[in-house]
Amino acid sequence: MKLKSGLGKKRPLIFIVPSLLGGGAERVLINLANYFNKQQVKVILIALNHGVPAYPVDNEIMVINLLKRKRSTLPHRFYYMLLTFYKLLFLLIKHRPACVLSFITSANIWAGITCNITRTAYIVSERTSPKRTINQFNFIVNSLTGSIYRKAKAVVVGTQAVEDCLRQNKAFKNLKNIKKITNAVTEFDPVTDVKVHKRKFILGVGRLAHVKGFDQLIAAFSVANLYDTDLLIVGDGPERAGLVCQVYNLGLRDRVIFAGAKSNLQDFYSQAAVFVLPSRNEGYPNALVEAMSFGCPCIAMDCEFGPAEIIVDGQNGLLVSNGDIEALAGGIKHLIEDKALADTLRDNAKKINDTNSAEKVLKQWSGLILGC
Repeated sequence: MKLKSGLGKKRPLIFIVPSLLGGGAERVLINLANYFNKQQVKVILIALNHGVPAYPVDNEIMVINLLKRKRSTLPHRFYYMLLTFYKLLFLLIKHRPACVLSFITSANIWAGITCNITRTAYIVSERTSPKRTINQFNFIVNSLTGSIYRKAKAVVVGTQAVEDCLRQNKAFKNLKNIKKITNAVTEFDPVTDVKVHKRKFILGVGRLAHVKGFDQLIAAFSVANLYDTDLLIVGDGPERAGLVCQVYNLGLRDRVIFAGAKSNLQDFYSQAAVFVLPSRNEGYPNALVEAMSFGCPCIAMDCEFGPAEIIVDGQNGLLVSNGDIEALAGGIKHLIEDKALADTLRDNAKKINDTNSAEKVLKQWSGLILGC
């Protein structure tokens, strides 16, 4: 795609995100930054909070961490707000970007405030359920956010359900600039022959946080009574200790393995008997898309939002009612025992490589950004 004049070495793109720590939104944003960098566009990646990037960032990209928070008292929080405002404003004035793209509500608000002051074109993206973010705001912040979103060149969502939920909020009901762009299939290194586990296993991947529902997966695994199959959970997070206690209390210490974060996810996806997404809430689940791209039979909680717009139940995966442990256990057991069903889901799941190809998705993003 031919780049718009003014977008390149003289007028950079700036990407803003709360942090660069692991997560689906961070991965999508970094992939976009790397893509434009390869198109010879100067890219600046700004994290509002200090942290080492969880995913590879091209060497040519300037990475800026605005703050390293040390205290959370009310005076310090006010101080950090002022510091964030002035630092971000300074960077926009200094670099004069052609466009700013922000991910996640807090970054969207800061980007919108500073971009409106500097008269910079900007795009915001909601990456999770508005019920957890915008719809929790008080009247003043809600109104401010609505104004910011109305003035954006685009408000990007990953699913139709996120848009519908956003429009239930009066401040966002009449937005005319919402664009739906799904997440692209992640590009991994080639699959290797190295066995990641010696026995047949069920796989869960993600941040070990309450919203990701790994406690539900462990409970369902216990109910399923699959004595010839183990459960591998790949990822780290604040709920790890609690999940380990749950495993010990259920007598599963030898059959549930916490593998930590891994750089060879492609080997786990390609070798798993079943992939499970037990989330209580999502925006657009990258891990589910990744597992399907490798033809891994998948089962997901029908949570808000994403799984129901990715999986056609019984065709390319299985959906169970959100929070229904018995149904999840039954679905897991069904997939393990019914080879014909697993093979059907495996074949159909791979079609996501076409519908969510990086080429198609990046072309959509390019069209938005180059139109700034």
